[in-house]
Amino acid sequence: MRFLVVGAGSWGTAFTRVLLERGHDVVLACRSREQAEAIASSGRNPRYLQSVDLGAAEAVALAEAPGDVDVVAAAVPSRAFASVVAALPGDAPVLSLVKGLDPETGERLSTRVGDRSVAVLSGPNIAEEIAAGLPTAAVIASEDGFLAGQLQHAVNSNVFRAYVNPDLVGVELCAAAKNVIALAAGGVDGLGLGDNAKASLIARGLAEMTRLGEAAGARPETFAGLAGIGDLVVSCSSTKTRNRHAGELIAQGMTPEQAVAEIGQTVEGLTTAPILRDLSHRLGVELPITEGVCAVLSGQSLTDLAAGLMGREPTEE
Repeated sequence: MRFLVVGAGSWGTAFTRVLLERGHDVVLACRSREQAEAIASSGRNPRYLQSVDLGAAEAVALAEAPGDVDVVAAAVPSRAFASVVAALPGDAPVLSLVKGLDPETGERLSTRVGDRSVAVLSGPNIAEEIAAGLPTAAVIASEDGFLAGQLQHAVNSNVFRAYVNPDLVGVELCAAAKNVIALAAGGVDGLGLGDNAKASLIARGLAEMTRLGEAAGARPETFAGLAGIGDLVVSCSSTKTRNRHAGELIAQGMTPEQAVAEIGQTVEGLTTAPILRDLSHRLGVELPITEGVCAVLSGQSLTDLAAGLMGREPTEE
């Protein structure tokens, strides 16, 4: 198949590697012409995952992205997703690799692709590990069963195992919500509250995500799968994940802006948290961890938040 990967950050670079190793024709669309020229001349991304061999991919500037492709794989920040997809030529299906919600509308990103067919890939997929050839699994969700199966066959390998799931709503909400819980998990690390506290946070975070998903029409079992507990555990536990790292830095005294500057890449949870909170209000669902993250991002003491969460009225699990 001929793929257009839009976005040459770490995840776009790693996913390009996945596609190249499966023998696909890949065009990698970069934000700047300078980045595209550097990749074209050296076969390496000068900024992200420099060890990945991209020599078999065609690197172009985003403005020069071709329309004659079979699939567009979008690996761009959530805030840019809708505008980037709208500007692309052609009508190829979109595979979203983005884990967030649309800041402009508060909706799932799959609702912003116009008339194109759409699928979403999610799961415990740390780009650095995929780039190194380490094994993982992912889930591809779409309401178009043929497209999901086609994409599953296209990316599945001995080190990248792909499952399909028709629950597009659930997979997208898992992908967005887990980043917010990961910010809180980083806060636990930054305050040195221990492994028991983090495990408790992950468990209650999963319950929070599941409540939201069910209210939005998702299948509860999706949250027990790769996009739910799988991605949540790695996002909250790994030292390689941006959202956990950002939460840790904020707990240690940095502002959110300083944390992003220190990490040097997009931290989706910071954008997603208030959008997820507002969605929960519209659906009438209580999300205490998400509410707390938003309060901290607005200036509340993280120590006070932890005390407040622990001091909530006891109830049934």
